[in-house]
Order: sequence, then structure tokens, then C-alpha cells
Amino acid sequence: MHHAPRSTRRWPAAFTLIELLVVIAVIGILAGLTLSTLGYVNKKGAESRAQAEVAALSAAIESFKLGEGFYPTNAASLYTNLCPVAAGRKVYFEPAPSMVVTNGGVLRFADPWGTLYGYSNYTSYFELWSTVGGANSNNWIRN
Repeated sequence: MHHAPRSTRRWPAAFTLIELLVVIAVIGILAGLTLSTLGYVNKKGAESRAQAEVAALSAAIESFKLGEGFYPTNAASLYTNLCPVAAGRKVYFEPAPSMVVTNGGVLRFADPWGTLYGYSNYTSYFELWSTVGGANSNNWIRN
């Protein structure tokens, strides 16, 4: 007796649609977690930079007061007082290029969010702050 050959059907090695969808979903979840973490890291980095800039500017303003006998008058005069271009004037602060912006034709200091640093002179003391890119004053960075 002769038997007919047994038919063994082999499927080509490939992913099924369900397997592909699962892999795509996992990649999407991992990408979302990574991007949200990068946003957090960038925010914390900008906050740290603003804190360092406020501290450095505050020290420069105090040095200016010791050298000149008074605090700079207002926020618009901070750059010209701390970083004078006139020969013979003492330079109290050398800002990073990213800190300097032109506002109304005047060079001013800006925080990492591109917002101008706030400054108030009260004769015997001063206040310097960054709004941290928002209006909520509880989150502002101050000297």
C-alpha cells in the first residue's frame, strides 16, 4: 500500500498584525515617557540657569554699589551701568550672549525664557527677579 505524501504547509516567518500593533504601542509609550522627561529636565535646567544668573547679577549690582556709591537707577540702566562700553569705566558684569536682548533700542538682561529680568531700586536695597516665564509670582526666582 502506497500512502500519499503528507501535506505539511509552512507559513513564512513574519509578524502578525497584532504583534506589530503591540510593538508600535510599546514604542509609542516609551517615546511619550522620554519626551515628557526631557521637558521636565529642560524646565529644571532653565530654572537653575535663572537662579545662577540672578545670583551673579545681584553680586554685580552690589559691586557696582560699592564702587559707585549707589545702585543702578532702573532696569533699563542695568546693562549700561554693569557692562559699560566707555573706556576707563569699570566692568562689573560680563553676561553670556544669550542673556542680552535689545528692548526699545536699549540693551537689557533677559532670563532663559526670553523675559526681561525685573529690577527695582529702593535706594538702600534692590530687588531683582525672573518671572520664570509665567505670571504666578509664587514661582518667581528672586535675589
